[in-house]
Amino acid sequence: MSDETNNIDRRRALKIIGVGTASSLPILNNGVFGQHQHGGHAGAQKTATAAAAPKTQAPKFFTAQELATVATISDLIIPTDEHSPGARAAEVHNFIDLMVSESPAEAKTLWRDGLAAVGKMSQTMFSKDFNSATPEQQTKLLTEISKNEREPKTAEEKFFRAIKNLTIDGYYTSEIGIQQDLQYKGNSYVKEFKGCTHPEHQS
Repeated sequence: MSDETNNIDRRRALKIIGVGTASSLPILNNGVFGQHQHGGHAGAQKTATAAAAPKTQAPKFFTAQELATVATISDLIIPTDEHSPGARAAEVHNFIDLMVSESPAEAKTLWRDGLAAVGKMSQTMFSKDFNSATPEQQTKLLTEISKNEREPKTAEEKFFRAIKNLTIDGYYTSEIGIQQDLQYKGNSYVKEFKGCTHPEHQS
């Protein structure tokens, strides 16, 4: 994931995946959540430097440490690049916190168990918790738990698929994702529609 070319290719792929998966969540069809600003950020005016740290907001479901882990992982999935800010700047972690807080108990257990498994795995691999690991170590861990993404079996594998999907959904329904990354300008007003201009179709 650290290779620059792979990051670019992944960003392009996520655009395609994100548009499809975002519309598949019923709650996102609600105007309250559609094209949300994740806590009021005016994403188009944010620079990558200014948006380096997630906005302080009381978690709805996660503990502060869990939310910090979610913020880091989501930003590793969709990092800031030369084109647009990443998941952290779009406050995807707050979106995920909201979505999980409104999820069934089974889903909440998946997230909590998954985060615990990631923490335990980080201790085993690096003798430190995930948030204290270096970006390279964090990437190595995520690469490991993403290998079985299509058929996840362990708590950490199931967690990775869940956080990847919600990261994509959150990013591409945010102002940053829609307006800056996808560069969607909204519907435009057409002053005049001239119709077909082919000579054979003129009367």
